[in-house]
Amino acid sequence: MALIGHADAVDQFKAAFTSGRPHHGWLVAGPPGIGKASFAEAAAIWLLAGSPEGPGFSGADDSPASHLVAASSHPDFRRLVRTVDDKGKLRTVIRVDEVRALQSVLGQTPSLAPWRVVIVDSAEEMNPNAANALLKNLEEPPQKTLFLLISHAPGRLLPTLRSRCRLLRLHPLADAEMNRFLDAHADELPEEDRAVLLRLADGSPGAALRFAEPGLAELDASIARLTTLPPADAHAAALALARSLTGKTASARYAAFLERVPAVLAAAARQQQGARLARTIDDWQAANRLAASAGPLTLDPHMVAFDLATRLARLNLP
Repeated sequence: MALIGHADAVDQFKAAFTSGRPHHGWLVAGPPGIGKASFAEAAAIWLLAGSPEGPGFSGADDSPASHLVAASSHPDFRRLVRTVDDKGKLRTVIRVDEVRALQSVLGQTPSLAPWRVVIVDSAEEMNPNAANALLKNLEEPPQKTLFLLISHAPGRLLPTLRSRCRLLRLHPLADAEMNRFLDAHADELPEEDRAVLLRLADGSPGAALRFAEPGLAELDASIARLTTLPPADAHAAALALARSLTGKTASARYAAFLERVPAVLAAAARQQQGARLARTIDDWQAANRLAASAGPLTLDPHMVAFDLATRLARLNLP
């Protein structure tokens, strides 16, 4: 799939190499889900394919380098990520062992491509020892070796690590670009649901994939209705909404609900004052904590959804 969006970043990257002044380290930064990993992989393939001409990185889309990277078999390409432990569980950090494993490759000249490329996804997941080990490679980079560090929060990285990289900041996609993305990945979604999804994803293809499921428009209408119901009807409506968000078939709508409720409460707080404002701020803080911990703590979706729905209903209290 061709890269969608990020034209300015693509132009900056390509210009650095076509002008003969490439930087060996790039920090690809931006909010989660906007396509940083896709950009880094497309940039890597373009370079491994010999920097072919064409708009964007499209000249390398069907190249041998593209097929080898997709098959995880390109000898000049490495992706530094968290690995699994002996029990099959994903580790919480990228360890120094993963960085040291690169040395056997970095000590050789590129074998198939003019460059060798290492993607770190994501850089803030490296533990201190791993970060310092990678820093040594950035301080004395092997010839014709490019490092692409993906970061959601560059401020969390070692200042020395940031200083060795050129910052390339990516931004959320425009609606036209998001529509192109949805045409490719969720073209069966009804138009009314697509409209809600565009607003909910807010320029993030990753978020769009998480939430893409029929019924988003109905969910949005239920949320709006819940904030206007009289107190006597709110409990039953909150319970019905919570029930509709349980089960495997509702997983995407449940994820969208977790994302939407804090945003609705925040928007309401901006229009309030006094005691109502204080109550809504308390509900917003509680909703944020609950939505953030629901997945990691495997909380019961019905109980979580009912709690959040009840907080939405409180917006109509005097």
